Amino acid sequence: MANNERENQQQFKYCVAVKFNGSKKAYTFGTNNENLHYGDKVVVETVRGVELGELISDLRDSSLHHSGAALKPILRSATADDIAHDKRNREEAPELMAKCQKCIEQCGLEMYLISAEYTLDRNKVIFSYVADDRVDFRELLKSLAATFRCRIELRQIGPRDKAKIIGGLGCCGMETCCSRFLDDFDIVSINMAKNQLLALNTAKLSGQCGKLMCCLKYEDEAYKQLRAGLPKLNTAVYYNGEKFRITTMNILNNSVRISNKEHAVDLTISDLKKLLPSKKTNEENAENAQN
Repeated sequence: MANNERENQQQFKYCVAVKFNGSKKAYTFGTNNENLHYGDKVVVETVRGVELGELISDLRDSSLHHSGAALKPILRSATADDIAHDKRNREEAPELMAKCQKCIEQCGLEMYLISAEYTLDRNKVIFSYVADDRVDFRELLKSLAATFRCRIELRQIGPRDKAKIIGGLGCCGMETCCSRFLDDFDIVSINMAKNQLLALNTAKLSGQCGKLMCCLKYEDEAYKQLRAGLPKLNTAVYYNGEKFRITTMNILNNSVRISNKEHAVDLTISDLKKLLPSKKTNEENAENAQN
């Protein structure tokens, strides 16, 4: 066991999962308060500052925390004043956005403001933005500090984070996965679309963020297993003594179409596997075709 894990266990008897407003991700904090329960509001100190969170788990023994990261403490149970301050901070977010946007325009910067929020104690304002290139915001920081008279944090986020914050409906008609339940973003590659035999149309395969849709990842492993041992599209096969090429394949409905200039034949996946020759048979068929 690592030294920092032992120190955490000695410092805190319990650990608990905490979720923050507008986020689906849970973070683990330490506490010795035995009177905390699921659903309680608490005040914690994070890397961003002091924030209000909600417990989404009951107390667990701190020995169950094995991430290796140091546990930050729960400062206290939230009071009525804490909850009121948090509500006021969120109500003032649009005003923060408007003032920051005005400063951005005055500085002539090419950046798109996404969100603005106070920490609970109002010691810091955090602005999130999207930009195509690096932004020199030194003058903007001076302007914002003079306007709000507190610490300023400018946080550049990517297009996927932007979509997660803004939300919306996906092509399936449901709320986007990133804003509904995803905690972290997995790597999504075009090979996943190829594994599912989808048409490589970038516009149709991309989500609101402009990147490949996260849902391509969900069934990728299942398609890899189902396609194991099967040939690629356009592979040549011999059927009833004629040469065909595989033109379409649908793993889910167990269908394959092979065709040549004269014929098109529909087969099942099992039928196709029977047509797949050994290397020796391939060589013999190629030789016969030449003769």
